[in-house]
Amino acid sequence: MNCHFCKTKTPDGKIMFRDECERCGADLHICLNCSFHDPHASKQCREPAIPEEVRDKERKNLCEYFQPKEDGQDQGEQSSGDDARRKLEDLFK
Repeated sequence: MNCHFCKTKTPDGKIMFRDECERCGADLHICLNCSFHDPHASKQCREPAIPEEVRDKERKNLCEYFQPKEDGQDQGEQSSGDDARRKLEDLFK
C-alpha cells in the first residue's frame, strides 16, 4: 500500500489502528487508504456490512473492515466485477 498523502510505500503486512506513515507521519488506518473506499458508493464505502458512515475519511478510525489498498489502486478505481455489483445494488435500493 502507498500512503494516500505522500504516496510513500508502506511496509507490507497488517495496518494497525495507530500506524503512521514513516515519511509524513499521516495516519494509515484511514478510509482513503482502504480498498473499500469509493466516493460514489453509499457511505463512500463498498463494504455493505458497514454499520455507519465514517465522517472523517482522512483520520484514523476503528473500522474492522479496513483492507489496505493494493499498490497502484487509486480512489474510485474498481474492477469490472465491483462495478457490476455496485450497479446491481443501486438497481435494488
